Amino acid sequence: MMKLPPLVEPTATLSKEEVVRYSRHLLIPDVGVDGQRRLKSARVLVIGAGGLGSPALLYLAAAGVGTLGIIDFDVVDESNLQRQVIHKVSTVGQLKVESAAAAIRELNPHVNLELHTDRLEPEMAVQLFAQYDLILDGTDNFATRYLVNDACVLAGKPYVWGSIFRFEGQASVFWEDAPGGVGLNYRDLYPEPPPPELAPSCSEGGVLGILCASIGSIMATEAVKLITGIGEPLLGRLMVYDALDMTYRQIALRRAPDRKSITELSDYQVFCGLNRPLGVQDSDIPSISAVELKALRERGAHHEVIDVRERTEWDIVHIDGARHMPKSPSLAREIEARFGKDTPLILHCKSGLRSKAVLLELQRLGFSDVRNLEGGILAWVRDVDTTLPSY
Repeated sequence: MMKLPPLVEPTATLSKEEVVRYSRHLLIPDVGVDGQRRLKSARVLVIGAGGLGSPALLYLAAAGVGTLGIIDFDVVDESNLQRQVIHKVSTVGQLKVESAAAAIRELNPHVNLELHTDRLEPEMAVQLFAQYDLILDGTDNFATRYLVNDACVLAGKPYVWGSIFRFEGQASVFWEDAPGGVGLNYRDLYPEPPPPELAPSCSEGGVLGILCASIGSIMATEAVKLITGIGEPLLGRLMVYDALDMTYRQIALRRAPDRKSITELSDYQVFCGLNRPLGVQDSDIPSISAVELKALRERGAHHEVIDVRERTEWDIVHIDGARHMPKSPSLAREIEARFGKDTPLILHCKSGLRSKAVLLELQRLGFSDVRNLEGGILAWVRDVDTTLPSY
């Protein structure tokens, strides 16, 4: 454990209204007027106005962080409302940054907001981060997490990281240039990304909505501690929370023994194995649209529809007559044993990515008549049977 100096100087002054608003902070000896002035002077960028960004943004705004940046290219969806508490029914369909900004303005009009509606990309990440004192990473995929980490290293910025999945959450602080030579970055925790099939997102594996509040509040707390210099931040420690057992445990983090210096940003989709295998072109992945599949079924043409999603997804919604065979390392061989290599097959998952990976494996086994449903079952619900639920 270690204590760090305050990240932000107390250059801002507090108005009479702000003294009243933040009086409960001012009464805490470790915070006081100087600590609150540091918060008002701070510029914090929150990446993602989703499950973790929602509580973090609300509490940082309530705490009096002077400037909050929000970057998110997505729009509010009804399925977000189970956990993304900054959004409302009335803002479904709006850009998340606009929805979040409206909620923050209602909560604290003294906060200056800077909204970024672009997807975070390597070409602009370092320059964007350089404009802020502190970054909060509330993203839900490894490719963006590595991008955030490497850009923070190059920009010389500390950042607070959080992650959630089902009933478990994690949080830590990373800062390569931390004073005293104690710096760590995300690659010390995850030197290499896990295989994509072992790292499902919340949209694929689910998450307990309330878990977001637990981890998001830890992230906001760490931000306040870093800005004001109070307490001992999570730098060098990984906090792991299990909601089912109601336990918190800490894991000490150390520099990876063979770590390499980060000197530039790269293609993080490729790094995390999210792109097509090397040499595979779009033409190598036969596909069929939802409308075309509907016509095929109406003609009575012989084919088998194979759903490779998890059982919980199948229980939510499925295509009548489809065969449920969840994706696994042995799935291709199971399909071969059940249907042979000559049966016309149409594979699908939620959006088309998992089934595409299965299709490529079947092609390697010599299957010649197999296609991938473009857009997965979401496309089927959208374009063919709108009476079915989406998720």
